[in-house]
Amino acid sequence: MAISLTKNAAERVRGYIERRGHGVGLRIGIKKTGCSGFAYVIDYADSINPDDVVFDEFGVKVVINHENLKVIDGTRVDFVKEGINEAFKFHNPNIKGECGCGESFSI
Repeated sequence: MAISLTKNAAERVRGYIERRGHGVGLRIGIKKTGCSGFAYVIDYADSINPDDVVFDEFGVKVVINHENLKVIDGTRVDFVKEGINEAFKFHNPNIKGECGCGESFSI
């Protein structure tokens, strides 16, 4: 089981944490929502809980609750800029479908 960050995503997270001044890494999760069922949740990880799984990519810790990992195992997170827009993009091999706007997905 693993979650990976591209170099671009790791650099962006590292920069956010440095500007923020504290945090142990990036917390990735999911929530039930949207027209397709699930959506990604990204936040700073200020601590690591007993039920968390931690991965290290390019010196950045990626923290995920063990239950969420079952849905997003194998996901690669990238950070992309498209014109004036920039965002984290998720490449999840477990997805069976996505909504038209790309905000939610189904497994």
